[in-house]
Amino acid sequence: MNKPVLNAAPSNDTITRGSLPGSRKIYVDGVPFREVGLSGGEPPVRLYDTSGPYTDENVAIDIDKGLRPVRRDWILARGDVEEYVGRVRKPEDDGLQAGERLTAPQFNRAGLNPLRAKPGKNVTQLEYARNGIITKEMEYIATRENLGRSVLANGHSFGASIPEHVTGEFVRQEVARGRAIIPANINHPETEPMIIGRNFLTKVNANIGNSIVTSGAAEEVEKLVWSIRWGGDTVMDLSTGRHIHTIREWSLRN
Repeated sequence: MNKPVLNAAPSNDTITRGSLPGSRKIYVDGVPFREVGLSGGEPPVRLYDTSGPYTDENVAIDIDKGLRPVRRDWILARGDVEEYVGRVRKPEDDGLQAGERLTAPQFNRAGLNPLRAKPGKNVTQLEYARNGIITKEMEYIATRENLGRSVLANGHSFGASIPEHVTGEFVRQEVARGRAIIPANINHPETEPMIIGRNFLTKVNANIGNSIVTSGAAEEVEKLVWSIRWGGDTVMDLSTGRHIHTIREWSLRN
């Protein structure tokens, strides 16, 4: 039996938030980590934390406005991007026929004009790395990647070049050499910087998506929240149903 598409907008009352039991969110140089208390009275264990502000009791989240764009100031400060007015959305973008009415709730994009590179500029982390520039994203990543580094120092390197202490310069070098990537689209400023490469911590990808028989914006945002809550570093949307463009907008902004 086919189920209808759930066209409700995400709600601040229905999106899961709050710390996981026995843990608390901490920040080191602005980078989030999670500390887990131990029952035997030992010092708490510090963990890599992918859950974003949803597990920070001190952060107010408004799903309708999206998360704070933590990287936007970094992007603008580099002076190589400009705002522009994107094209008008078409029914085809959401898998609809021309003239068919969109029934899914729209994310309010007021004040969210997209960015693009200025003429002659290339705004990828790879381009910065190859030009010797250590970006804010690289510095953020270095702080994250140093988690547990002293404990891992005695492990087998299997030929990898892993330093005892990760610096922004090391991150830059690995990206410039093509041995690591930083997913950091300038139009996804809500994302916390992370890196994928042989000389860095292992990352986990989660796959979510609506189908032709069920789901909608509210459900997909909740799936997204649970994906990162349980440790997903990246989330891939594999939607096959209708209103994909609209649903992805809700997910990207949140």
